[in-house]
Amino acid sequence: MVPESNPTVAVTIPDVVDGALAGFEAWYLREHPKVMAALTWVAGDPHVAADATDEAFARAYANWRSVGRMASPGGWVYRVALNVVRRRMRRAAFEQRTVEPPAEVAQVVDREIWTVVQQLPERQRVAVVLRYLLDLPEQDVATAMNISRGTVASALAAARRRLADWLTAEEASDD
Repeated sequence: MVPESNPTVAVTIPDVVDGALAGFEAWYLREHPKVMAALTWVAGDPHVAADATDEAFARAYANWRSVGRMASPGGWVYRVALNVVRRRMRRAAFEQRTVEPPAEVAQVVDREIWTVVQQLPERQRVAVVLRYLLDLPEQDVATAMNISRGTVASALAAARRRLADWLTAEEASDD
């Protein structure tokens, strides 16, 4: 007696690709604007931010099977994007300059604070943007910056002290 065989289910390449990329589109639509806003703050240049954001998401798409299973794919994409920005800034001998905040940021952040935040050292500026503008938990900020949570807390504390000193000194000079 010949055992009955189950009919073969035809699986097409689009089915496999769609399965492998499940969840990417919704995640992308949710995270892309946040990453773009954060990188604009960090880089001070919306064009550099857009390029780095797009490159980071392209890498996430290409590696979605592993990235999508990570505890914090958002942290991974922030880290990749920040690394892209850093490389481009070094390569182009990027000079920090004051720019107007992007429209979506201008609605949330006072221009005076925007100007002062841009003067922070890079690590403090990145930590402030990710933690306070994007409201990421410290652990996600640490993942994005590829540093420990304690180092994030230290950078944020130093940034708060420096911002308070600057803003207090400016108020005193206005009197």
